[in-house]
Amino acid sequence: MKIDSTDNQILTHLQNDGRLSNVELAEHIHLSASPCLRRVKQLENAGVIKHYRAALERKKVGLSMTVFIEVGLNNHTSEASDDFEKSVMNLPNVISAYLVSGHADYRLEIVAKDLTDYEGILKTIQNLPHVKDIHSNFAIRAIKSDAPLPI
Repeated sequence: MKIDSTDNQILTHLQNDGRLSNVELAEHIHLSASPCLRRVKQLENAGVIKHYRAALERKKVGLSMTVFIEVGLNNHTSEASDDFEKSVMNLPNVISAYLVSGHADYRLEIVAKDLTDYEGILKTIQNLPHVKDIHSNFAIRAIKSDAPLPI
């Protein structure tokens, strides 16, 4: 799908407020409601818009800690990576996970209630398949997070 400037405007507005009605969105981008809805549906069907969800304030839902964990695996076979990645997908406190280059193999973003909660999460990660070492970095304060994509 080729994304044009009107599609970019739609995507920008929806990233900033996913609850905009189709009529409100159409007004923002100076388009009538039917073509606007058609474009949104095309973007959804093409997988450009993956889903809609509410952005929650972590501290207000009891998740006051953010920790970035770098994980090294004990071997680098496809099977080891697949096993580890499948296991990470089942951990609800892991809110993002990346295969990275450098001294670690993976970088995980973890949310926890407190240090005791984090300790339990850490033990779970230590017991995942093929984990060799872990390094944790505790976030002191978020400067910028959940920003819209710069399209």
